[in-house]
Amino acid sequence: MSATLIAGLARTAAPQTALRRFLALDAVVTGANGLAYAAFSAPTGRLLGIGPATLFELGLFLTAYAAGVGWLASRRRPPVFGVKLVIEANCAWAVLSLVSLFLWDVPTAAGLAWIPAQALTVAGFALLQQLSLRAAGAERPAGASGTQ
Repeated sequence: MSATLIAGLARTAAPQTALRRFLALDAVVTGANGLAYAAFSAPTGRLLGIGPATLFELGLFLTAYAAGVGWLASRRRPPVFGVKLVIEANCAWAVLSLVSLFLWDVPTAAGLAWIPAQALTVAGFALLQQLSLRAAGAERPAGASGTQ
C-alpha cells in the first residue's frame, strides 16, 4: 500500500496524524462494539450464536481495550511500543475470531457473516496502523524515541 493511499484514507499527508486517526477510528469502532456486546449480550448472543456470558465479558474487555487505544490516539506522538502492542493485539484478535468459528462457537448464519467481517475489519486496522507507524518512523529524526 502506498503512502499516497494511506494519506488519502487518513485525509492527511502527515504520518503521525494518520497514525493517530487510525488509532482513534479503531478505538471508536472497538468501543462501540464492546459497549453493544456488554449492554445487549443476550439478544446479540442469540443473533450471533455466542453465549451471552462470553459476549458480556468480551464487551467489557473490548471497552477497556478501546479506552487504551483511545489514550494512545490522544498522544501527539503515540509511543511506538504501545502502538506495536495494539497492532499485535489486533492481529491476534483477527486470527482468534476465525479460529473461534471452528473451535468454540456454534454461530448462526448471522454469526458466520459477522465474525469474519469483524476479523477482516480488525486486520485492516492492524495493517493501516502498521503502515502508518512505519511511515511515522521514517519521518522521525535519528534517536527520537516517540515515547511521549
